[in-house]
Amino acid sequence: MSIHDDPDYQAGDPASPEHCPSGTIISPHTHRDNRIPPGQTRTRKWPVLDAFGPPTLEVSEWRLKVFGLVENPYALTFAEFQDMPRVTVFSDFHCVTRWSLLGNLWEGVATRDLLERATVKSAARYVICHGSDNAWSTNLPLVDFLQSDCLLADRHDGSSISREHGGPVRGVIPQLYAWKSAKWICGIELVAEDRAGYWEQCGYHMRGDPWNEERFGVSPIRSGDGGGGPEDTWRST
Repeated sequence: MSIHDDPDYQAGDPASPEHCPSGTIISPHTHRDNRIPPGQTRTRKWPVLDAFGPPTLEVSEWRLKVFGLVENPYALTFAEFQDMPRVTVFSDFHCVTRWSLLGNLWEGVATRDLLERATVKSAARYVICHGSDNAWSTNLPLVDFLQSDCLLADRHDGSSISREHGGPVRGVIPQLYAWKSAKWICGIELVAEDRAGYWEQCGYHMRGDPWNEERFGVSPIRSGDGGGGPEDTWRST
């Protein structure tokens, strides 16, 4: 089978917002005349990249814990997660390793709904997302986590998200680089002070805005990205 016969290969122009099903939440950046941030190149097929490889996690074993600075900490099984109100989001997806996958249709549960159920305390300012792969984590401002197009997704373009791409459930934070969209997510922790996650400790930017090319911090780093990540090399900013 040639690459052009692959159903996951994006032939032609990327999907656009006006062709989305009714009720779809449209990520604001997909309305840009140029949807590819500086330093990025469009990919037509979703690369498989991560820090440690997929964890051995069965759907029946998956749990999502919401904890930290919340009034009502809780945990969900996969069935309970799927019973929550569902959203569909159309967004683009930008990896810090300089590729962008345009026109993604995600399905899952809005981050706003997950945190509304927990009742976030006023002292909370940041979110630490935890993954099932070797205690991996990433940090982001609470305000970014609560944007209308952010969700925890279990479906992508009409199919369940595969294990290699972060299934059964992964984070999707479209306005930040893809390593902030935690694969194999198993925990959402609310904190008052920012705390570097795995790649941030290696030198990646604490926020990661692709439109401002917030790729790296100020220390030598090993290139990498748990949301879709990099080569095994060291870089300096």
